[in-house]
Amino acid sequence: MGQKTHPMALRIGIFRGWASKWFALDYKERLREDILLREWLRKRLRRSFVNEILIDRSGATIKVHISTSRPGMLIGRGGAGIEELKRTVLKKLEELRKQKVNPVDIRIEVQEARNADSQAALVAQSVAEQLERRLPFRRVLKRTLERTMASPGVGGARIAIAGRLGGSEMSRREWIADGKVPLHTFRADVDFAQETAYTTWGTIGVKVWLYKGEVFKEKEETTD
Repeated sequence: MGQKTHPMALRIGIFRGWASKWFALDYKERLREDILLREWLRKRLRRSFVNEILIDRSGATIKVHISTSRPGMLIGRGGAGIEELKRTVLKKLEELRKQKVNPVDIRIEVQEARNADSQAALVAQSVAEQLERRLPFRRVLKRTLERTMASPGVGGARIAIAGRLGGSEMSRREWIADGKVPLHTFRADVDFAQETAYTTWGTIGVKVWLYKGEVFKEKEETTD
């Protein structure tokens, strides 16, 4: 019986960390808050090509680290975009908590995600955007795979899409791959992401796997 495990979750604790870095007694409420806030941010910043959203809490302070391939679009002129985003995040937190939040406790940091073609989340968003523009899906898959494999550090890639491709009556699944993607090797650095393309004939799911080599833990030297 075949069983599937999320490639990112499988490697947490080996060489990957959590997207939320904190611990609190009211763990349930804070975790729910993180999940809803992260989903809301991804929807709001969908056109900014966000790669990763990390949330770090220290006391009452909440730090939101956003990695994007288009930092200029997010920051805005003179940092106006960051201030606007901070106000909306503050409003969303107050909506989730149903109480006032001190604006000083919210900090937003934006970092540029380099080599967008080697980040699974950005590749998936690029494929979804092209499908929404009604480009031929086979051409999109082929060009995206070629561009990804040409990116430094990528040893293998696999891209899969499913839905009413090309507006067909029945949904189907298409995929393309190059190189190797060893999903069962724990030390293999496999980056995975999924995205949804919203087209006129329905939604199309996009999944991307990128293999970036193996990670070996350095042996710690012990001194007597």
